[in-house]
Amino acid sequence: QVQLVESGGGLVQAGGSLTLACTASGSISTINPMGWYRQAPGKQRELAAQMTSGGNTNYADSVKGRFTISRDNAKKMVFLQLNSLKPEDTGVYYCFADAYRGTYRYPRSWGQGTQVTVSS
Repeated sequence: QVQLVESGGGLVQAGGSLTLACTASGSISTINPMGWYRQAPGKQRELAAQMTSGGNTNYADSVKGRFTISRDNAKKMVFLQLNSLKPEDTGVYYCFADAYRGTYRYPRSWGQGTQVTVSS
């Protein structure tokens, strides 16, 4: 069983910044990848950013240059720094993790979601 707990999020004006954090717990030997999806009101959930355990990153085109993902593998944490926020970044941000216990891969785990609201 893998659990993800998110923190951060909130209300910010356009141009502002936020930091999201997510911590995984459970019987985990590695997580690959770990990252964030987001879901805007009335839209499908989309990948915002992810990072492999080796440090390779993947960003949605809409957030490149503004969001930065980072990880602390030892603490099983992932962070998302959101800069230059726009109203269209508003939505629920979900942490996800593809966790392993040895060679066993858990089903993808999801956090409960954290709301990010950007006012114009």
